[in-house]
Amino acid sequence: MSDWDRDKNPGWGDQSVPSSSVAQQSESGRDWRLIEKLVLSSQAEQRKSRRWGIFFKSLTFIYLFVILFLLYAPVQSGFEKVGGEHTALIQINGPIAADEEANADSVVTALREAFDEPEAKAVVLRINSPGGSPVQSGYINDEIERLRAEHPDKKVYAVISDIGASGAYYIAAAADEIYADKASLVGSIGVVAGGFGFTGLMDKLGVERRLYTSGENKAFLDPFTPENDKEVAFWQDVLDTTHQQFIEQVKEGRGDRLKDDSRLFSGLVWTGEQALDLGLIDGLGSSSYVAREVVGAEELVDYSRRPSQLKQLIDQLGVSLGSGVASELLQSRVELR
Repeated sequence: MSDWDRDKNPGWGDQSVPSSSVAQQSESGRDWRLIEKLVLSSQAEQRKSRRWGIFFKSLTFIYLFVILFLLYAPVQSGFEKVGGEHTALIQINGPIAADEEANADSVVTALREAFDEPEAKAVVLRINSPGGSPVQSGYINDEIERLRAEHPDKKVYAVISDIGASGAYYIAAAADEIYADKASLVGSIGVVAGGFGFTGLMDKLGVERRLYTSGENKAFLDPFTPENDKEVAFWQDVLDTTHQQFIEQVKEGRGDRLKDDSRLFSGLVWTGEQALDLGLIDGLGSSSYVAREVVGAEELVDYSRRPSQLKQLIDQLGVSLGSGVASELLQSRVELR
């Protein structure tokens, strides 16, 4: 290029870019890259949030489905149909009460299934209970007697493991024969009802009891008011009547096998070995022994009805603890124990 051309077109051959323009372009590029990263990051977070939302919604749905399933399956049967002769086993474990595993509805249902099964040669009640409600125990006792009369060829054997006392023995007394281990605890033929009185504590705390009733005995045995001699006497009569009903059922079931001993109905508990001498049981042995040696059908099939898995889970978590404590503190319930 000639000097003239360079003079006419100054800067025509100069390819350099001003430094300020380059800096602006570089900064603008960094801003766009930063914005792009923020947008991509936001999209990733949204996708992750959606995935976790779907996961937790699915988990909630499964949880609710399981709860509904367990609620609509309140009782499970341990009985599975088997071929050939066997001995029907029904377990009575823990306190006997309407809201416990050993409740009359469950036990009676299992008894009916066992008696109706032609392959069940006999029924064994495996008992491990300290007792409980006289009403629930009475229901089971009555049903055993009814089923025995309806199926005279099928015998019922009660087998006491660790303990078969009070209401549990009330049930056992309806069996054809009773067996126990030599160290089992048997008997306790009596009635108990208890509660607490808070009047002294309320006086110390300055708490005033305000109770309004219609009916002179509606506040009968209220734990927050002083004891009334007439109410105590009346309640004692109720307990004595219930005790006499218990005694009559035991005498009816055991008959002349009972020894003449004034202590039998005093509420005392005996070992299996002592109970055998007193006529409270017929022999020493386990449920397997009875099935094998007495019934002659060694295979035991469990007909027991069990609470739903939901109830078992709740009990394991101890949700019922508070209601149990309140019930013990505020109520005076009659129990065979």
